[in-house]
Amino acid sequence: MSELEQEQKLHATNHYLYYPDEKDIPTYLAYGFRPAFLLLAPYMIITMLMWGLVWSGIINIPFMNDTLTWHVYEMLFGILTAGAMAFLTTGIPELFPGMVPFVGKRLKYIMILWVAGRVSFWIIDIVGVYIVAFLNLAMLGWLIWFAKDAVLDKLQRHASLGYTLLALFIIETWFFASQAGLASTDSMSILKIALGAIVILILLALRRANMESINELMEDKGIDDIYISRPPKTNLAIFAVILFTVVEFLYPQNSALGWLGLAAGASILGITADYALKDEFILNQPFVIYLSSIFVMLSLGYALMGWDLLNPDIDAINHFRHFITSGGIGLAYIVVMIIIGTIHTGRHLTSNIYTHLMVGLIIVATLMRSLVPFFENYISELYLWSSIIWTIPFMIYIKVFFSFLMNSRADGIKG
Repeated sequence: MSELEQEQKLHATNHYLYYPDEKDIPTYLAYGFRPAFLLLAPYMIITMLMWGLVWSGIINIPFMNDTLTWHVYEMLFGILTAGAMAFLTTGIPELFPGMVPFVGKRLKYIMILWVAGRVSFWIIDIVGVYIVAFLNLAMLGWLIWFAKDAVLDKLQRHASLGYTLLALFIIETWFFASQAGLASTDSMSILKIALGAIVILILLALRRANMESINELMEDKGIDDIYISRPPKTNLAIFAVILFTVVEFLYPQNSALGWLGLAAGASILGITADYALKDEFILNQPFVIYLSSIFVMLSLGYALMGWDLLNPDIDAINHFRHFITSGGIGLAYIVVMIIIGTIHTGRHLTSNIYTHLMVGLIIVATLMRSLVPFFENYISELYLWSSIIWTIPFMIYIKVFFSFLMNSRADGIKG
């Protein structure tokens, strides 16, 4: 092994030095992202299929006579917990060397809890809202406990992740209280607040994902520069999202909300300025395009909602909101799944026709779903095909990445 290879391997093992001594750990339980992605990709496909059957009337699930609200809940919180679990159990041991990675039997039990939460959701009319609430809040509560090292860090370097998760736990509890009749707040209004909090969590997570993936990509390609994700740009975007979310909850018809939507869109788009490096041009790198597309989709969502609120001739705000959900959040999941599934299985970050298709099809599906109001004669077709196209990237992920997730790291390191 050359000196360079030894140095790279040493760097890769920095956060694996405290790997548990548990014997006979299956590869699919060797690190947090593995079972999360192995379950999340097929669940994305299954859940879209199930919703298609529900909305078409082929299967009848009353969802407490509030189907739309529960649909939004599952697409936000149900998927969030698996994605956040993968990101945190992979990232926190890296951010805080010395922390013992969460693997093996303990990891298996947490994934069983997530699966139980998803099953209970689909049979909520049988098991009742309290069991669904307990299982789902337990999963998010465990994530907060796992992230406590970030919150308790004296330097508070990554505490914002933990605080945002705590805010989401409070919001989810509020939602279940509303559905159980213990709170009078409209459940859909609570979910709009949840969406704002999830966007904030994604912006915080992307700061860290950008720093790791882009700098590693540039090192592999011999690009002599450094990428820095500057906190002020992200903080401004977070402030704008918070302001929009709070005003939408308190004064949903106020015209000022339109301007706040435009401001949120502009501030999120402004984060992409970080990709303009001082000495090198990287905007032609596929993974830079993938990551910047997330910000573009989120930006379009807020900006178009703002435009809608300022234009009395348009009534499509909830369609435009899909730029945020199907587009920005959907892209965040698939891109992070690609990056983690590559780097943390001991491989170099490379793009190919499969990664292009995964990102491109999410964007195409989002455009089809979000721009439905402008093509009224094709509404049914756009609803159907946008759902089908949106699931194809996760089918491709299964084809390409499941072999990575089911086998040991390519560089021979544990995890």
